[in-house]
Amino acid sequence: MLEVRTDVPGRHPLALIRHGTAATPEERAQVTPWRLLPQALWFARRGYVALVIVRRGYGHSGGEIDGRQGGCGNRGSFTDAAEAGADDLGAAARYAVKRPDIDSATIISLGVSTGGLVQAALSAHPIPGLKAAISFAGGRGGDGKGHNCNLDGLLSAFRGFGKHNQVPMLWIYAEKDHWFPADMAKRFDEAFKKGGGNDEFVMVPPDGEDGHHFFGHVAKWSPIVEGYLRRQNLLPLKNEVLAPPTLPNVSVPTGLPDSGVAAFHQFLANGPFKAFASNGAEAWGYSTGQFTQAIADHEAVESCKRKDNGSGACRVIKRGPQ
Repeated sequence: MLEVRTDVPGRHPLALIRHGTAATPEERAQVTPWRLLPQALWFARRGYVALVIVRRGYGHSGGEIDGRQGGCGNRGSFTDAAEAGADDLGAAARYAVKRPDIDSATIISLGVSTGGLVQAALSAHPIPGLKAAISFAGGRGGDGKGHNCNLDGLLSAFRGFGKHNQVPMLWIYAEKDHWFPADMAKRFDEAFKKGGGNDEFVMVPPDGEDGHHFFGHVAKWSPIVEGYLRRQNLLPLKNEVLAPPTLPNVSVPTGLPDSGVAAFHQFLANGPFKAFASNGAEAWGYSTGQFTQAIADHEAVESCKRKDNGSGACRVIKRGPQ
């Protein structure tokens, strides 16, 4: 678990943040909460104590992985999987609200992909103090090619959560999502509302090659989420946004284009393990929030190579902190 908080005195509302499902056992073993540091910072700068919760069986987290409740084939149901995830969020909230600096009466929760589906389950069985839940590209059972292993089962889960929904929700999907395409996402929304659910549904334009990654682009969703929280009276600092953390005093590498300079600043602001690679000219790449430094180094170099046009000069020029 990763905690990001403001140093403003007093009690602060709580924001719970959940990641999605990794595709392979190797990826599941390498999940870290640092990957969602930018999202946690967004909420902390608006007055929240933000907790990024790693799911059971992922990364260093103990317990049995939730794949046995996946909803595909004979592995249980989507309802079971989402409710198990909601139980994890409840446990994290019960731990957090014991602290004197957290306002137990004001909690929001958000998640992406499977973590978004979990928000629908949580809205049906809310923890005390939950005021709203936000789902980014919520769903489960996709194959990355626009298909779902059990679409009827997923629609049934959304319909059931809508029937018992008790808190308002914001749902955000992007066009050209390879896991939950726009037409499928609209069917999720229809099922949830047919059950009686209360959600504000937003479909944003395509975001790069795969709209499923919209959650990672904080600046793009910031006005949507900020507007929603304002309408729900859930911005504790009102119109104030606290300054971001001070970046380390590190010189920008020479030879980078403007896009590379901006990326280097983003790299500095993100968490360990991390690496920035360059070919000394126009090509660059970086990786942050990885499970080990070796993984960060490899991913940064591979990212640089995709812009390198075959020169073979990409190498790591900045690492850490560890």
